[in-house]
Amino acid sequence: MKIFNLPDLGEGLAEAEIREWYVKVGDVVKVDQPLVSMETAKAVVDVPSPYAGKITELHGKVNDIIKTGAPFITFEIEGVQTGKKEEPKDKGSVVGKLETSENKWNESDVIIGAAKTISQSIKAMPAARVLAQQMQVDLRLVTPSGPQGLITPQDVKKFIEQQSSTTSTSQASTTLPGETETLHGVRRSMAQAMTQSHREVVPVTIIEDADITNLPTNTDLTVKILQAMVQAVEAEPSLNAWFDGKSLERKLFGEVNIGLAVDTTEGLFVPVIKQAETKSAQELRNIIDKYKQSVRDRSLPPTDFQGATISLSNFGTITGRYATPIIVPPAVAILGCGRSRDIAMPRDGKIIIGRIMPLSLTFDHRAVTGGEATRFLGAVIQFLQTM
Repeated sequence: MKIFNLPDLGEGLAEAEIREWYVKVGDVVKVDQPLVSMETAKAVVDVPSPYAGKITELHGKVNDIIKTGAPFITFEIEGVQTGKKEEPKDKGSVVGKLETSENKWNESDVIIGAAKTISQSIKAMPAARVLAQQMQVDLRLVTPSGPQGLITPQDVKKFIEQQSSTTSTSQASTTLPGETETLHGVRRSMAQAMTQSHREVVPVTIIEDADITNLPTNTDLTVKILQAMVQAVEAEPSLNAWFDGKSLERKLFGEVNIGLAVDTTEGLFVPVIKQAETKSAQELRNIIDKYKQSVRDRSLPPTDFQGATISLSNFGTITGRYATPIIVPPAVAILGCGRSRDIAMPRDGKIIIGRIMPLSLTFDHRAVTGGEATRFLGAVIQFLQTM
């Protein structure tokens, strides 16, 4: 017998949730055959088999939370007799020995998406099943383009694009008022991250308004804010950092990796715009649009959710003026942007109708001083108020 322990499916993830078993006890599987769909804090992945053999035990059922390194699947390995010390050599993969939790999954070794129960009689790639379930697409309606009538992920995406705009709303929670539900997936991860923040961070929030009256009406405000954050980091780099509260060590970064909060019916996702300081306005807009779509269909790789050095919550696109955004350790700052509005303001001895954007900056006062935070916010405002 050989026990396959759940490996780290991301970068230091402590657990993952079982979404769907593709196999059952007694099944004989091959190396790299998809075994199960697992949801982590960052994505949903298909876990391939590290061995060829017979499955004798599944250590969990759908919706169970499995800790990284815990027993996951027990195999009876082909060609190995019980009682002998000799074990089969690792079949080999990009990530090495999959049974050890010290190894990380490579993007090419997993299939990104989401999955529940879809009839296995339909000929479709695992990634196509994953995407179809997440977007509530009936695979029987999808036209296959793969070999021998196999449905590919591209076929599912093409079908989704052909549907009406109401399709995207089908993922709303079905929990009724008065009912209770156990948090899973992204919402569970969010709850844990917020608890950690409340326990570890010493947050302070400062607020101020930026006068954006002179900005052209066609200004892409989200891109403008991202560019303002990059400029502010140059003026005050202490907010583009990580802080270790146990060792009391701070790490400043040269690159500006901005976590962009994206609201969905499943919970809050925060993909990361890597090296924002090297991106043009159009490149930033392209990344934002790609992230919004990819978050909806859960097609972003886990690496796109890692490495944020500072974050942006543009909640004003929905509603609200000011807030106290929450920092997710080890980062030390997050900027919140409220809904811009017209107000009466003095200008050259006259009263005019101008436009302001409310800003809320939360910083970890263990690592950042009030002076550093206010200088950073001042630099953001100065950039926003320039043409």
